Amino acid sequence: MRFGFDIDDTLINLREHAFHIYRMKLKKHVPIEEFHALKRVEIHEPFGLTDEEGSTMWNSSLEDIYYTDCPPYQGAVEVLNKLIESGHEIFYITARPKEHGERTKNWIKQQGFPVIDEHFFYGMQDHEKIHIIKELKLDYYIDDKPAILDTLSKEPIELFLKDQSYNRAATYNRILDWEEFLGKINNHTEVKK
Repeated sequence: MRFGFDIDDTLINLREHAFHIYRMKLKKHVPIEEFHALKRVEIHEPFGLTDEEGSTMWNSSLEDIYYTDCPPYQGAVEVLNKLIESGHEIFYITARPKEHGERTKNWIKQQGFPVIDEHFFYGMQDHEKIHIIKELKLDYYIDDKPAILDTLSKEPIELFLKDQSYNRAATYNRILDWEEFLGKINNHTEVKK
C-alpha cells in the first residue's frame, strides 16, 4: 500500500512548538490552554498580535520553528517505521517552502522517520498538494487540514485527519494517536505490530 503524510501538525507538533517559541521571544506567558482552544491554524491571536504581525512573527521565526527541537507526535516515528517494515511505501507531501525542503528532509530523517529521497515532496502551496497526491495514486493520505481532504474526497483514497483544535468540525476518520491509527488500518492491510 502507498501512504502519504503531511508533516507539520500531522507527524510533528509544529504549532505547539512555535507557541512555546513565541512565549519565549515575546516574553509573554500565555497559558497552553489558549493554544489548545485555537479555532484556526494561526497561533498569534493569544499574544495580542494582528494577522499581519502574526505573519511577520511566523516568518521571522522559521529557523527556530523548523529546525530546533520540535517533537514528533508520540508514536508517529514508530508507526511509519512499522509501515515500511511491513513492505508499504511512505510519501511525504509538505507545503513547506522550497528553500526549506532539503533541510526539512534531512531534519525529518534525523528524527528517525523513514525517508526515501524520491518520496519526499515540498515547495508547493496547500492547493497544489492535491496534484501530487493524485499522481502518486496513494491508498491512504493523512493531513491536519480538512480543506485538503475535502479536495480529495471523491478520489479512491482512504483519508485520515490528524486531530487538532481547529479541525474538530470535520467528519473525516480522525487520528487521536498514532498507535490507534495503526489499529484502524490493520482492518484494511497487514502491518507488523
